[in-house]
Amino acid sequence: EEIERCSPFLRRQVALVEPEVIIAFGTFASRTLLDVRESLGRMRGRTHLYRGVPLIVTYHPAALLRNPNWTRPAWEDLQRVRRLLEEGAGG
Repeated sequence: EEIERCSPFLRRQVALVEPEVIIAFGTFASRTLLDVRESLGRMRGRTHLYRGVPLIVTYHPAALLRNPNWTRPAWEDLQRVRRLLEEGAGG
């Protein structure tokens, strides 16, 4: 119910901000934005789209504190974001 009520506000914010890339931190954010039920592991490593905006899925920062082995994969996800931003800037 909360997602249903807040989604119009989120869509409007994305439209106003016009982000080049969106990062979804954690399973809940990723599943909500992409409207899927896949595991975070299956969603990682790909570039998704949220209303036409590239979206990268990665681990939630709190999960990284509990699972230090995920630090490297999270860093790789952020590097994917960086490459997308560079491509958008003509780099």
